[in-house]
Amino acid sequence: MLNKNTKIFLAGHNGLVGGAILKQLINRGYKNIITISKKKLDLRDQKKVFNFIKAKKPKFIIIAAASVGGIAANNTFKADFIYNNTAIQNNLIHSAFLNGIKNLIFLGSSCVYPRQCKQPIKEEYLLTGPLEKTNEPYAIAKIAGIKMCESYNYQHNTNYLCIMPCNAFGPNDNYDLLTSHFFPALIRRLSDAVNNKKKSIKLWGTGKAKRELIYVDNIADACIFFMNKKVKHSLINIGSEEESSIKQFVEKVRNKIGKGIQIEFDNNKEMDGTPRKILDCSIARSYGWKKKISFNIGLELTLNDFFKRKGNFRKIKF
Repeated sequence: MLNKNTKIFLAGHNGLVGGAILKQLINRGYKNIITISKKKLDLRDQKKVFNFIKAKKPKFIIIAAASVGGIAANNTFKADFIYNNTAIQNNLIHSAFLNGIKNLIFLGSSCVYPRQCKQPIKEEYLLTGPLEKTNEPYAIAKIAGIKMCESYNYQHNTNYLCIMPCNAFGPNDNYDLLTSHFFPALIRRLSDAVNNKKKSIKLWGTGKAKRELIYVDNIADACIFFMNKKVKHSLINIGSEEESSIKQFVEKVRNKIGKGIQIEFDNNKEMDGTPRKILDCSIARSYGWKKKISFNIGLELTLNDFFKRKGNFRKIKF
């Protein structure tokens, strides 16, 4: 159990998940949060990472730093994703161990599980089948992080916990059409269509693939919950335990910001990615954690943030 003055190093505080964790840590009264921008510290540089952690002496580390992107980015920049992510997590986890830091949370992704996984996905299904090819390098990097934490726990008696969330969305997301995940890209496409008075847009894939989305503040809440919880497991799923097809998600967003716009899919099955992906969160629930913010409320908050940041604020009401 941590107190409000415990020194916590949050790596990746400017990202979607890291930003939500930082906000909640501050709101809950944690007073000793260490952050640093990637311009000042390249987390891929082993020596600099070790020296930084040695100098700052945190008692707890949260690894939310990662190179992330959607299906197109993952499929295009395979070398970048596997190198950057393995380097970042290796340096942080090993430096934590070398500096005597026993407690750490490593954030991964539900893409670590096999493509044709039994649903809902339990933690025990890890490494039971082939991965989705379009994001295989990213997934392998994250799996390496999981196994690194498990191995250090086994050999060195550390308390390194791996949290695997489903697809996150929320304020401060990446809306770049080439590198973003499908949901922020969808918001951007529909917003652009409205602004440019387009009558239709074409999206990748068939729209039939099913996904589970979770509002980012729920992931932040889970990190802080488990940061203060003694657990027996080293890998815990965090999800909403609700799923919809891509077509259904399109309709949910279109009903808010793009009514009247016709949606077409290019029917390229390769761009569907994993056909279905929903997490079993029984372990998280067994410790007493459950999501607090619904998809609809999360969508409202996300759209309001999007329009505010775009300089075209439109308050969305449900």
